[in-house]
Amino acid sequence: MADDSFIHWPFFDDSHRAHLAELNAWCAANAHALHVETDDVNADCRKLVALLGAAGVFRNAVPAAHGGTRDRVDVRMLCLTRQTLAWHSGLADFAFAMQALGTGALALAGAETAKARYLPGVAAGELIAGFALSEKEAGSDVAAMTTRAEKVPGGWRIDGEKTWISNGPIADVLTVFARTGGAGAKGISAFFVPTATPGFSVVEEIDVIAPHPLATIRFDGCIVPDDHLIGAEGEGFKVAMATLDMLRSTVGAAALGFARRATDEALARVTTRKLFGGVLADLQLTQASLADMALGNDASALLIYRAAWAKDQGQPRITREAAMAKLYATDTAQATIDKAVQLFGGAGVARGNMVERLYREVRALRIYEGASEVQKVVIARAAIADFQKGAKA
Repeated sequence: MADDSFIHWPFFDDSHRAHLAELNAWCAANAHALHVETDDVNADCRKLVALLGAAGVFRNAVPAAHGGTRDRVDVRMLCLTRQTLAWHSGLADFAFAMQALGTGALALAGAETAKARYLPGVAAGELIAGFALSEKEAGSDVAAMTTRAEKVPGGWRIDGEKTWISNGPIADVLTVFARTGGAGAKGISAFFVPTATPGFSVVEEIDVIAPHPLATIRFDGCIVPDDHLIGAEGEGFKVAMATLDMLRSTVGAAALGFARRATDEALARVTTRKLFGGVLADLQLTQASLADMALGNDASALLIYRAAWAKDQGQPRITREAAMAKLYATDTAQATIDKAVQLFGGAGVARGNMVERLYREVRALRIYEGASEVQKVVIARAAIADFQKGAKA
């Protein structure tokens, strides 16, 4: 990663600076292992989870009591990790992100017995985690969920189907959201479900433009113990939003990693590509594109690390800040990568070129963990509420 000057901003302390330096060095030393894109994405992802787990990278995603590095998960560490891994490998970033997202709810609100049983394995890369929220008719509209959980002696029975589930084909454990009450968000509860539970099945795997393990999954009478309920009954939506509140800014960080890599690739290209008696970088239109890319990268970083810093300082909710970070960073990263492809010309759309790979990798980030349109609604509602609060004061 060519430009790490941001790490000296006041959002960070020496532990963050040390983490960034160590992770960059480790990624450089393991570059060959990180750059995987074969016909078997499930096997590739399993290998990356094992590799990252052995290196201790997942320890930043769980509390110290269960194998982590800090008493409380540090969101700046999560963002730095995703930004760095994304610069090196989209699939490595995905592997890290799903360990964090898949167990985030358990770490925040789970029973201590369940935390002790599962979090150390996730931290070590011995268990692969996933997050099962979306359904065919309940994506952005989570309250439309139909998967149900019913109380049975000693536990809960879960029935229903989820789709677009990252790590669905390979997960060992899943955070699952199901309806335990009436209509609306207040009738949803959260559960931690091992995929070895009888009744769990993968319905079909989903092939997308940037290969990742995705699937539609089904629960047919899956029974989990009482301590696998996360939080209280009926608090599932609250748990989901708290988890996304903590991790949404990390999606922006991954987008920033992709954008910085595209910028570096573009700079290497335009400063060496001979054209019209000079190099491509001599042209003012090229310079205009580079300026837009550099500006977008720094503006994204400011929004991302403001949100992460606020959470780490104890701000209970950063919904507005995280929404701004995700919206701006993902939209801007796509524009940045598009500029990089244009600067490469025909080579930029050749399969296997890094900017072509980045072009495919970045697109999903504007959809998952809240589409860009949803983030605009979140930001607008926060602006209205702040205005009305000020008007009453």
